[in-house]
Amino acid sequence: MNVTSTLNTRFLLKVENLSTKIKTPDGVITVLEDINLNIKKGEIGAIVGESGSGKSMTIHSILQLLPKNLLESYSGNIEVEGENLIEIDEKKMQKIRGGKISLVAQNAMTSLDPSYRVGKQIVEIMLEKTNATKSEAKKKALDLLEQMGIDEPERIYQSYPHQLSGGLRQRVVIAMSLACDPDLIIADEPTSALDPTVQLQVLDLFQKINRKFGTAILIITHDFGVVARIAEKVAVMYAGQIVENGTTEEVIFNPKHPYTQSLLKCIPNLDWIFEDGVGKKPLFQIKGEPPNLLHVSEGCRFVSRCHVESEKCHKTKPLLKKASPFPVDHSVRCLMNEGGK
Repeated sequence: MNVTSTLNTRFLLKVENLSTKIKTPDGVITVLEDINLNIKKGEIGAIVGESGSGKSMTIHSILQLLPKNLLESYSGNIEVEGENLIEIDEKKMQKIRGGKISLVAQNAMTSLDPSYRVGKQIVEIMLEKTNATKSEAKKKALDLLEQMGIDEPERIYQSYPHQLSGGLRQRVVIAMSLACDPDLIIADEPTSALDPTVQLQVLDLFQKINRKFGTAILIITHDFGVVARIAEKVAVMYAGQIVENGTTEEVIFNPKHPYTQSLLKCIPNLDWIFEDGVGKKPLFQIKGEPPNLLHVSEGCRFVSRCHVESEKCHKTKPLLKKASPFPVDHSVRCLMNEGGK
């Protein structure tokens, strides 16, 4: 048996050295560079970073969703159970989208067609992607809505999106993502437009899905609170690169990259206490702005905002290297870190 193929099948999704280039009026930009991540069957992972870091671009590249008039090129490997998605044709890719991999898009309202009842939209996916009959698809749709914790699945099935609250719309979109029994759900900022109580309910729902169906989940978020609650491992993104990855516990309690450290400092804690309406301490913020990808530093992309940068950081490009000794799987892209030397 081929050893390489055996190792690859350990992972449901394996992304190796992925780089994505897009066309702009100002020239070609490398929006993703050297992305490496993997998800095992039944695992919950996360990608975290601020707006513009490349999180959504990563999942659009994985699912090959970038418009042809925008895309310059993909390079690297995106393997699903050993099959490279970059090398297959669009017809086969359509079977993988919604079949093996489902996407819960960022805005539930815009993910649903306002002119169709939500039940019909769930049924249409099954009729398109599976061999189910209309009656079988309707029965499964109602069952999925019930499993989403919806008290009146028949009423919701007959409703239009605008008749539902934000939380219910999100549950409907998650039900749609499960319609074809995918192996992996990618959820893009699934809690960003919801109030805190509903956010917790949605995260609990993803954990329930993971336990009940064994579905692997990849959460895209800017919130380390979401990561801490649900993910087993996390990749931290900045300016189109993964700058740190590892188990959630290791990355949160032993962050190695200055960007990860700064992100965690941005989370308010009990030291920030109000006195007469004014906080004792100002909230921490990361100085500066993310770089323009047309004019990135030849060295580290975080260098202009870093609190530990040195002269070599401006000229030497850091690689993602192991930050901790075996068996902890923790890597960092930083010249000033022990693992990056």
